[in-house]
Amino acid sequence: MGKENICFLTVWILLGKFFATFSSLPETTTTTPEFGIKSVFVDSTPSTSPLPITAEWISNYTDIVSKFSLRTSDSPDDDLCYIVPGQPETINECQFNSKTQTFIVIHGWSVTGMFESWVPKLVSALYEREPYANVIVVDWLTRANQHYPTSAAYTKLVGRDVAKFVTWIQKELQLPWERIHLLGYSLGAHVAGIAGDLTDHKISRITGLDPAGPTFEHADDQNTLSRDDAQFVDVLHTNTRGSPDRSIGIQRPVGHIDIYPNGGTFQPGCNIQNTLMGIALEGIRGLQNMDQIVKCSHERSIHLFIDSLLNTEQQSMAYRCASKDAFNKGMCLNCRKNRCNKLGYNINKVRTTRSTRMYLKTRDMMPYKVFHYQVKVHFFSQDKLSFTEQPMKISLFGTRGEKEDIPSVLPVLNGNTTLSFLITTDVDVGDLMIVKLRWEKDSIISWSDFWGSSKFHIRKLRVKSGETQSKVIFSPKEGEFTHLVRGGQDAVFVKSKEDNMSRKEKLMHKLKMQGSLFGQNDA
Repeated sequence: MGKENICFLTVWILLGKFFATFSSLPETTTTTPEFGIKSVFVDSTPSTSPLPITAEWISNYTDIVSKFSLRTSDSPDDDLCYIVPGQPETINECQFNSKTQTFIVIHGWSVTGMFESWVPKLVSALYEREPYANVIVVDWLTRANQHYPTSAAYTKLVGRDVAKFVTWIQKELQLPWERIHLLGYSLGAHVAGIAGDLTDHKISRITGLDPAGPTFEHADDQNTLSRDDAQFVDVLHTNTRGSPDRSIGIQRPVGHIDIYPNGGTFQPGCNIQNTLMGIALEGIRGLQNMDQIVKCSHERSIHLFIDSLLNTEQQSMAYRCASKDAFNKGMCLNCRKNRCNKLGYNINKVRTTRSTRMYLKTRDMMPYKVFHYQVKVHFFSQDKLSFTEQPMKISLFGTRGEKEDIPSVLPVLNGNTTLSFLITTDVDVGDLMIVKLRWEKDSIISWSDFWGSSKFHIRKLRVKSGETQSKVIFSPKEGEFTHLVRGGQDAVFVKSKEDNMSRKEKLMHKLKMQGSLFGQNDA
């Protein structure tokens, strides 16, 4: 048996053990485990004895199990210095900078009992963006490396540990609360939420990176990350596939702004075949990454945030929308009244009475940014035509570049109807000048290909850019109408005019994006 086959076989055996953890969860979970925020643990056995509700508990550091390592830009992989609550001398020993930003990074459930590879990457990216900051990594691996339901329950105690640490160091150094930013991944997001709740919601910002779903989907706000846990809570949802409470990432919105990249269910480049091949080609070393088959989409939340730190000139934009179906029709590319926002570190901190759902598309690798366009077309036909799942190719030509053959599938294509759909490109084409539309032949043989018509007439296209907010009307290059024939040539449209209101909105949007309202991060 070859090396690749042995690796594939081993990966599948390990995956079986990995999935066994989730298959043991109950089919329906309406609350978190019975030991709640006021519970204590003796060894690994839960006890339902309530904690004493006194002011002294937060200054009792004797029961803290979690460790707090101040990592450096020179050694982002290593825990060289620990700050110990109750021991002020460790603050100076670790050279904590009290005059700058403090990030507290909280990992999630651990299959291996070791830090995952994303931790030093995030640490490095934070220092790249904020060179004089403090980046503290919370180590709760002994509790995170348990059967998932046990580790999920431990988030309450870890949250208490973090709350004690933050409260102690803030009081010890008189740190401004607005300079404290918690970043939690998976179970770590709920740890951050519990810590925020226990510090009376004084923490400036909590970023939830695909908060864990199982046992938390229907839990109350005290036991999960919620919008009341900090002055501002932003959340990325990248792996919400499956039924509620059994998807790896939580599905419901839990922050002030909840962003669902690519619909939130599955991320580009995370198909099982690509991941398995990458693991197999790495040989034995690749087995350390076998959990990526499950976690590729889950962990994408972290890499999207890292992208926002590093690629400051290519910031991804998200758009408020009622559903991902409406977004996929291009109906939500509106930036008026805070309807669009930057993803990640430079997000505009908009607090609303209800959670705001936002959507965007991304590439499958860093930098993840794409440009979003809504295309609206009215299809005229003399015959009664009706098609489903029709493949189209759109080409964009602008002042800065071009992108040809962008694929799109129209779910329904009928005569004498107006359709709206979304297309994206990773190329900044600048101001659009020419658009080409081609109707591909699908794999299904239609009777209309033999006797009947497969031709539409189009008088104009309307294209709106999400990133610039421009709205442009395109007319046929020749004549009043152009023909769109299945399997035929491109229908070519040239820029006719720009909507007058579009020019004003475009200018206001540019000022907002480049001015003081956007891109200023103070948390």
